[in-house]
Amino acid sequence: MKQPVEGFSRLTKNQKIDWLAKAYFANPEKAVTIFKKYWNDDEKLQKLHDEFIENTITNYYLPLGIAPNFLINDRLYTIPMAIEESSVVAAAGKAAKFWSKRGGFKAEVIATEKIGQVHFIYKGDSERLQNYFTHIKPGLFNDTETITGNMKKRGGGIIDIELRDKTDELENYYQLHCTFNTLDAMGANFINSCLEQFAKTFKEGAVEYTAFNAEEKKIQIIMSILSNYVPDCRVKAAVSCKVDALNEDRMPPEEFADKFVRAVEIARIEPYRAVTHNKGIMNGVDAVVLATGNDFRAVEAGVHAYAAKDGKYTSLTRASVKDGTFRFEMEIPLTLGTVGGLTSLHPLVKLSLEMLGNPSAPELMQIVAVAGLAQNFAAIRSLITTGIQKGHMKMHLLNILNQLHATEEEKEYFVRYFKDKTATHRSVTEAFYRLREKA
Repeated sequence: MKQPVEGFSRLTKNQKIDWLAKAYFANPEKAVTIFKKYWNDDEKLQKLHDEFIENTITNYYLPLGIAPNFLINDRLYTIPMAIEESSVVAAAGKAAKFWSKRGGFKAEVIATEKIGQVHFIYKGDSERLQNYFTHIKPGLFNDTETITGNMKKRGGGIIDIELRDKTDELENYYQLHCTFNTLDAMGANFINSCLEQFAKTFKEGAVEYTAFNAEEKKIQIIMSILSNYVPDCRVKAAVSCKVDALNEDRMPPEEFADKFVRAVEIARIEPYRAVTHNKGIMNGVDAVVLATGNDFRAVEAGVHAYAAKDGKYTSLTRASVKDGTFRFEMEIPLTLGTVGGLTSLHPLVKLSLEMLGNPSAPELMQIVAVAGLAQNFAAIRSLITTGIQKGHMKMHLLNILNQLHATEEEKEYFVRYFKDKTATHRSVTEAFYRLREKA
């Protein structure tokens, strides 16, 4: 039976790997070799990566690919994408090329407001609490001046603070609902620092507030934390063209447009389809978010919450045909930064941002939204024409061959062999062993 390890964080990286290998792997030497194989030879660069998180033992690589030919608001972009899933980058590039010939993508930022909350318990008269909030609110702003000074100079800072009564949902529960503009920073540290100061000022001020009785002075702060649900930090992306320009899929344009709109409508009303539909959007979104050093988990949580904002999980995209024009669009919340965090530390993040022209946070919001819309267009286009598996499995072919330990010559042979065939796992495996038997 394994025993807990004491003082693990104080061990060196080599000591951590040795302990891990001996405790959990049948072949410790092989495990150590693989872990160390992914270390960077540049010691300074490796140390940088080691310090991103705690208890680092090695680097976990994801491919960084590029999707060219994205025409966004009449400007051409090559978009970096960090992702492990086959066909995503190719699909994005194909969609970008398709729409570059039809006016490109249009994108606009609707709002950039971010949210944080101080959650607290108050046992007393709600009207007296409201009076106290009105009294203390200027102090909440004043006591955060040292935190907000630089942000305010650049045009950002705290937008507003509201008192919200949530006692109908949880006994004695109230919150300070706070909104912020963090400009080009994602803003998590800034927001959380402000919130913690709000909590301190709010709690201490209650003790001195003479209109409160003894029980009301005992405000209990539960927690102070930003929210990753940002319905007022949104971006819109869209494409449109005449229906008769949808003429590249061996299907009459009118039929293509009709099936496309129907497919999106199905995702609008059917949650089982909507989840997979939106996952396809996030293939594009997450890949760019990762490549630019942003928090894809926060983005995922916020986007999926937005998809269910009306009480039912639904499609994030909309499609329509009106007066002979096909239109496909999406509106999603995104909290992104182009300064701070990994954006100024990770060398590949720096190059990814430079590749995009060193965008501001609002510009990056537009690029990321477009990548998601393009990915969704590519997926639906495949589904209603050739089917998703033909293209997906063709891109997955090399993964299957690598699992079979195929040689380079065998890989070249099977790429040619499956050029006009559907490459399923079974068909590839059977063809592979037939070839081996003949050798």
